[in-house]
Amino acid sequence: MLLGLIFMSNLTWAWGPTGHRIVAEIAENHLNHKAKKEIQKIIGKQSMAYWATWGDFVKSDPAYKHADSWHYVNFPADLNRTQFDLELKNSSDKNLYKRIQLLIQDLKNRKNLTEKENQENLYFLIHLLGDLHQPLHIGREEDMGGNKINVKWFNGNTNLHTLWDSKLIDFQKYSYSEYAHLLDIYSKKEAKHRMHGTLEDWLFDSHQKANRIYASVQPNDKLSYRYNYDHVQLLEEQLLQGGLRMAKVLNEIFG
Repeated sequence: MLLGLIFMSNLTWAWGPTGHRIVAEIAENHLNHKAKKEIQKIIGKQSMAYWATWGDFVKSDPAYKHADSWHYVNFPADLNRTQFDLELKNSSDKNLYKRIQLLIQDLKNRKNLTEKENQENLYFLIHLLGDLHQPLHIGREEDMGGNKINVKWFNGNTNLHTLWDSKLIDFQKYSYSEYAHLLDIYSKKEAKHRMHGTLEDWLFDSHQKANRIYASVQPNDKLSYRYNYDHVQLLEEQLLQGGLRMAKVLNEIFG
């Protein structure tokens, strides 16, 4: 059934397939030996990039309807860190932040769970750590993370969320493996510096970047080359940091 979902689905959420695979590929490049070995016990010989889109594809299955809200967490605009932390603390138990925390704990206690439970927990964690770095998944409730902000991308109609999910990435014309290779160029020391911080730090970072993205457009704006020029660096920073930070989390769980 899973393979059918993978090959039949052409829907995209969050980063879209290419973005999620870039993040997972970078993460896998930075796993320590023990983490690689433990993860392989759970997912087998397939790469993390292969499973990175699973969290979106299972949205086609009614059995996973309860997981829809795990992919995002909403905030009011332009919060300072104190306000942000309070909102985060008081947020729903069924959002991106709370689910990532539970998945981490469950995977640390994996010996008490079934093989299937460990697989699904790892698939979701890989996916949701990617979602965390698409800034509009740390967006605003009133516009559904930019889904209700309609814009034109060259000659096509789209919305701000979809633009950041996939269209900006696809515009660069790289495969996921090519893009991961092009972005993952830093020394071990530099990569470790980019992994710095807590889950809450990373969420606040994405919140701040979401504010910049919201400020960059008005509804029905016509966007093209200039928008790409102005935002591709932010896009690539999020893809890279998503991968490096995912590696940190997985190394801490399994290493």
